[in-house]
Amino acid sequence: MILNYDVLVIGGGHAGCEAACASANMGARTCLVTMDMNKIAQMSCNPAVGGIAKGQIVREIDALGGQMGLVTDATAIQFRMLNRSKGPAMWSPRAQCDRGKFIWEWRRRLDETPNLDIWQDQAEELLVEDAVNDSQGSVKGVKTIWGVELRAKAVVITAGTFLNGLMHIGRKMVAGGRIAEPAVAHLTESITRHGIRSARMKTGTPVRIDKRSVHFEDLEIQEGEHDFHQFSYLGGYRQLPQLTCWTCNTNSKVHETLRSGLKDSPLYNGQIQSIGPRYCPSIETKLVTFPDREQHPLFLEPEGTDTNELYLNGFSSSLPMEVQIAALKHIPAFRDLKVYRPGYAIEYDFFDPTQLKHTLESKVIGGLFMAGQVNGTTGYEEAGGQGTVAGINAALYAGSDRCDSVATQKTFELHRDEAYIGVLIDDLVTKGVDEPYRMFTSRAEYRILLRQDDADARLTEKGYEIGIVKRDRYDWWLQKKAYIEEIENFCKTFPIKPKIINGALEALGSTPLVYGCKLEDLVARPELNFENLQEVIPELKEILNRPVQRKEEIAEAAEVHIKYKGYIERERIVADKMHRLENIRIKGHFHYDEMLSLSTEARQKLKAIDPETLAQASRIPGVSPSDINVLLVLMGR
Repeated sequence: MILNYDVLVIGGGHAGCEAACASANMGARTCLVTMDMNKIAQMSCNPAVGGIAKGQIVREIDALGGQMGLVTDATAIQFRMLNRSKGPAMWSPRAQCDRGKFIWEWRRRLDETPNLDIWQDQAEELLVEDAVNDSQGSVKGVKTIWGVELRAKAVVITAGTFLNGLMHIGRKMVAGGRIAEPAVAHLTESITRHGIRSARMKTGTPVRIDKRSVHFEDLEIQEGEHDFHQFSYLGGYRQLPQLTCWTCNTNSKVHETLRSGLKDSPLYNGQIQSIGPRYCPSIETKLVTFPDREQHPLFLEPEGTDTNELYLNGFSSSLPMEVQIAALKHIPAFRDLKVYRPGYAIEYDFFDPTQLKHTLESKVIGGLFMAGQVNGTTGYEEAGGQGTVAGINAALYAGSDRCDSVATQKTFELHRDEAYIGVLIDDLVTKGVDEPYRMFTSRAEYRILLRQDDADARLTEKGYEIGIVKRDRYDWWLQKKAYIEEIENFCKTFPIKPKIINGALEALGSTPLVYGCKLEDLVARPELNFENLQEVIPELKEILNRPVQRKEEIAEAAEVHIKYKGYIERERIVADKMHRLENIRIKGHFHYDEMLSLSTEARQKLKAIDPETLAQASRIPGVSPSDINVLLVLMGR
């Protein structure tokens, strides 16, 4: 049987679901191929979305018309804004979700998406039309294990950890892409035979605990927050019951038991050769890396509102199951511990992301896009961000006559000063990976511009221009934008007289005024904000309490922009200077092997990556500023 589409998306994880929705919403006839329709967007590890820098990515996905923020708000059972002790550029939303309801909310959204079919099957072979003479080969579709040919102009591979997946618990090894699910054989080989490089990575997940066996009186409660914050700029407020999490620590007896099992650990007996995530290490890795630490924090998190299953964050492990359980029983709260299953590690194939363009299209095979863990990343959010960009570009590449934006724009890319997704993709295609890539705020040089509160300001109009953002979202952004500007203009022009405000300033612990000023000068003070100022300035209270949708969110966005206006403007100047290098295109201008004025490492790296622009070349590890100067001179700059 042969089925024809514009775009195929292989894999129903977080990258695949976002890619399929993006492609279909662009107007392309899209088919999502997944092994199990009942495990769409499965949260394979932690049942949570967001976190430091990851939360910003989810808000960016939402601002571009993606689904992750909406699904998270609909299924959240605890919400927190992380990094509140730092400035707003570092604030990061995070939500615990009901794992089962998260799957079915995603399934509902996929079922309701026009232009999108779901095919339950397993891709086995990538079909490629071979290159003729010097032209590039191009993708034709995939063949499944049931012999079905799915043909398309563009294919997005989002296979997660399933490509030749191998699970480890102690010395026991079982092939699989996830616990109780089969691995995908042969697909990797059908891709690498065309010159695309692959390697192996490792990740892991913790034990799942039976809630009925836990002594909660020995745990510290970690409450969530109940203010106006959420993920989506459109979605309704959290509807599910909001639950608590709990914290505790390991101890010396736990560590002693764990160390006794290291000889059978796949990580240390040579069984696992691939590299695991540096920033989310297993508990045994923590013991070896930090031998002097007497305890490590653990976080016990609910998996849903109507299940006894709990997730033990911080205890990822591939040690023998009896060692894992025995060690945990030395923690008072777990003295009568029962588990649903132990933690395990998994090895899987990924592809070298430096062989991708910034659109996430392969440089080797035309029309082939890749997103998620197959690019060497880790995390639902990083996967979803890549899936959104890959899905948009796959639809643009397919050139469906239903895709209104095709006539005016052929590709969609995000720069480092536009989105954390842009930072993520640029890091992948420019620097490559030697361990599972995880996003942090520290990876973004323009993080004052990339706040969680302004993702819609950065991206919604951009998404509307290419057709991925629909009219209702765009109209709401225009209303919000107008209200923000009204608040900012009011603060910029409203006069403040010392004799009227000084008493209130002293009561708030702020320095009295000597001369008059504008309201924005007071808002810029660290100790002052809209909340305390509106109590003494009735005009401000009136404008902040208009009967409009999401007024707290709007007020926060305006206040942050006023407080950090100088820093924002300064960072924008720096970003604009870097754009000058982004505009100098160098791809195809040089034969790097012949450029002896460059360092040997620079010649090798530039030849391997073949950067599009001078700015991209400047970010390649091993390419020095002097190498960039050589290229500038040769470009006549």
